[in-house]
Amino acid sequence: MNIPDSSLTRIVIIGAGFGGLKLARYLNKKDNQVVLIDKNNYHTFQPLLYQVATAGLEPDSIAHAIRTLFKNEKNFHFRIADVETIDTAKNTIHTNIGDLSFDKLIVATGSTTNFYGNEEIERNAMSMKTIPEALDLRSLILQNLEKALLTDDLKERKELMNFVIVGGGPTGVELAGALGELKNHVLHNDYPDLDIRIMNVHLVQSGDRLLPGFSDKASAKAEKYLRDMDVHLWLNTRVLNYDGQFVDTNVKDLYANTLIWAAGVKGDLIYGFPKDAIVDNRLKVNQFNQVEGFEHIFAIGDVACMVSEEYPHGHPMVAQPAIQQGLRLAKNLNNLSRSKPMKEFKYSDKGAMATIGRNKAVADLGKYSFSGWFAWMIWIFVHLVSLVGFRNKMVALVNWVTQYFSYNKSVRLIIRPYHGKAKEQPVMKDVEPEN
Repeated sequence: MNIPDSSLTRIVIIGAGFGGLKLARYLNKKDNQVVLIDKNNYHTFQPLLYQVATAGLEPDSIAHAIRTLFKNEKNFHFRIADVETIDTAKNTIHTNIGDLSFDKLIVATGSTTNFYGNEEIERNAMSMKTIPEALDLRSLILQNLEKALLTDDLKERKELMNFVIVGGGPTGVELAGALGELKNHVLHNDYPDLDIRIMNVHLVQSGDRLLPGFSDKASAKAEKYLRDMDVHLWLNTRVLNYDGQFVDTNVKDLYANTLIWAAGVKGDLIYGFPKDAIVDNRLKVNQFNQVEGFEHIFAIGDVACMVSEEYPHGHPMVAQPAIQQGLRLAKNLNNLSRSKPMKEFKYSDKGAMATIGRNKAVADLGKYSFSGWFAWMIWIFVHLVSLVGFRNKMVALVNWVTQYFSYNKSVRLIIRPYHGKAKEQPVMKDVEPEN
């Protein structure tokens, strides 16, 4: 990897998501050599991936080059690599570009889409956890509309213009709202000779209400917004299988060429940890984010499961726990380098919010629940502040202002056509831990 030897403590961070990036930025690099490893050379603002998928934003407005954030930092090194295994006995990580030893290791690999073991759904459904996946989805949506324009077969046309979203959490709700806006306000201008009324957006939720982590008021409001946008809601409905055209559910069977899976995530584990350090595909950590059985190996964010009385299944797998754990761990590691004690992590719930469309959003902030235009403005403000980089903030703001007055999602481009998942690509299994 060509990392110089140093007498400083080498801290290796795997993953440049919300937690890993926050940790790397606040670590004391005078006393530590910090090595950050990620599969990409950019940080992705995942809450806005759905806007890339629905032509609301270009991908470079939700991504920021990692190196530019640390260009003036000494004792900091960044490498693009896939970490394949971790040798916890020898304090070494094995990657596709070489091996690297560490004094302290932080696993911040985040999460990946959870298909709950259904291999056929995994082969045929679209997921949306990365920028390439969001671009694939954008291309597929537009390609289906182009194909619908050419076919004389009404059944085929309906299948091409049916979009099924599985999962009624924030991602599914926001994606359904964005597709609803495209149908109601945008696509009829692009396709004047295609009956856009045929297009249907279906949102399938296994529970009895949308946004299960939100208040009842916010959930009901989101449901009303989506129904008003002509989105078909299927509550208490489970998708049993999907072969690429036929959506098999326990309530009603649907036909669609596009099924978007937003029904859950699981920790993105790396091989090398013993079985007793893993629970529900996440690494068990204590209140200092130390992985069970190790004092010098830590985990933060989605991949970490910190069990407490308030959170018996660990913290929710969203951005805020990762950000707060990254900051707390940075302070703790800085304290250790000065022989000071660490402090326990305490999660501060900042609330939850989701946007359904223009002037339509819901927000639960403490004891208060908001909806409509005010919640939508809160959503815009929070996301603009959270975006990394001044340019990204300005690009997103300009796009949102333009779309507010014109409903013109100007990035309806098929830059790289989507040809489906490679058939020879093996379906990834859950990580099998060491004995």
